[in-house]
Amino acid sequence: MSTKKKQSFLGGAAILASAVAIVKILGAVYKIPFGNIVGPKGQTYFNVAYNIYNVLLTISTAGLPLAISKLTSQAHTQGRENQKRKIFSTAIWLFFAMGLVGTLLMFFGAEQLAAFMNEPLGYWPIRALSPAVFCVCLLACMRGYTQGQGNMTPTAVSQILEALCKLGLGLALAWYFLRLGMGLDIAAAGAILGVTAGTFLSLLYLIFYLLRHRDRRTSLDVPDSGGKLMRQVLAIGIPITLSNSAMSIITLVDTKIVLGRLRDVPALADSAAELFGQYTFGMNLINLPPSFVFPVTMSLIPFAAAALTRRDHAEAGRIVSSGFRLVAVLAIPAGVGLSVVGGPALLMLYPSRQADALAAGPHMRWLGIACIFMCLMNLTNVILQTYGKELIPIWTVIAGGVTKVVMNYILVGNPDINIHGAPVSTLCCYVVIVGLNLFFVWKHSPEKPHYLQIFLKPVIASVLMGGAVWAAHGFFDRALDRLFLGMVSGERAVERAAYLSNASATLLGILAGVIVYAILVVTMRILRAEDLKTMPHGTQLAKLLHLR
Repeated sequence: MSTKKKQSFLGGAAILASAVAIVKILGAVYKIPFGNIVGPKGQTYFNVAYNIYNVLLTISTAGLPLAISKLTSQAHTQGRENQKRKIFSTAIWLFFAMGLVGTLLMFFGAEQLAAFMNEPLGYWPIRALSPAVFCVCLLACMRGYTQGQGNMTPTAVSQILEALCKLGLGLALAWYFLRLGMGLDIAAAGAILGVTAGTFLSLLYLIFYLLRHRDRRTSLDVPDSGGKLMRQVLAIGIPITLSNSAMSIITLVDTKIVLGRLRDVPALADSAAELFGQYTFGMNLINLPPSFVFPVTMSLIPFAAAALTRRDHAEAGRIVSSGFRLVAVLAIPAGVGLSVVGGPALLMLYPSRQADALAAGPHMRWLGIACIFMCLMNLTNVILQTYGKELIPIWTVIAGGVTKVVMNYILVGNPDINIHGAPVSTLCCYVVIVGLNLFFVWKHSPEKPHYLQIFLKPVIASVLMGGAVWAAHGFFDRALDRLFLGMVSGERAVERAAYLSNASATLLGILAGVIVYAILVVTMRILRAEDLKTMPHGTQLAKLLHLR
């Protein structure tokens, strides 16, 4: 492998966290132009395939690469080069077999899988995504191997390459297939091909990297047998895989139930894919704030873990409380803002799908608040894992998932509620998870976090900010409507003027909210200087804001 010095723990964690944040943001951004191109039906076909892929992906890549990373790290620390090579050569065949089985299952079982998901037109997207399972399995093994040697850069580069290819090629193919007059299912398959091509490109990059940085030095250590290494990989990886698969499986089952219950209502059967796609328009938007909050949660891990290793429980408690305050300062106003102007924001982001965006607007009142709990779920899961309570998030996620599945079955199946029950069940799902997580964080923290002190000020500031956003948007929307509509004539010109008026009012409303909230954060002293220590340039930012 490379003769470069091993990256520091914090440096490697920062590289990986930054890459994951970039990938999450690119993934969230990708879905907005994609929704404009294929609309809600095409998005449903895409989601059906991707949810199946995500389950297979989680099963094959959630825990086993971590096992390879851990075993490789141990061998690397001991200087056992032959052991490292034997770990990789043994594990790569396991991942080869899993990837091949997953690919064959999706390719030849595409029709049965689409029928199982209650969406027959998901057939071609499922088949187009099938080769990605094989590529991702091999990628996971290679990433675990390089990470085990303390080198996070190959993983980071390969993940970003994958996301960029999905964004560029996937959107281009979806648009091109529609221009050729093909159906929305084929356009969704085109977008899925961008994902498949991205995994293939990333695989080529990692193969080239490993060949170029191959360490040809001789070593005298005697490696363990392949059977023993395989048993070690499975013993470490299977429990982690089972825990991380819970949410993917619940999401898959939930998608099946929502589509199935919509089709059970005779009046909605033909529009089930469209209604579910409109709901996912809102989900695309609320997935953005957690992508930005993710680096904050990731930055906690090394600092809190280091404090716990030193048995400095007071410092670990301060870090946890700082993490809560940072996430509260970022997530609560984002969720309130989305709840207040989420509908107008959808109209702004989906100009070619105005009717669908308008139909999806009411979902945002619930999903905006759900966004807050999504961010808090990520944070509390990380805290519990840092405290060594890895099993607790599994059970809380299962509890939330069961809540979501049961509520969707009841609410979505009601003809008077139908798809409007989905955002309600989503909110309740995350409320259950976060409520349980907060209890267990408090229970297992040596230094008990004071939740009222942490959340009260951000909630007050966010409510005041939400009022400012609502008032500013309403004022500018009425004023600009009169201004723009008075200057044009003709149906298309009126539509453009209405869009421009809404977009301008939405952006001005958000700007007003940002200004009001920034002033409130400083004047109410919501943040402390210590809260910014783990962030890049946090010390300078604290001085700029006069935080103590």
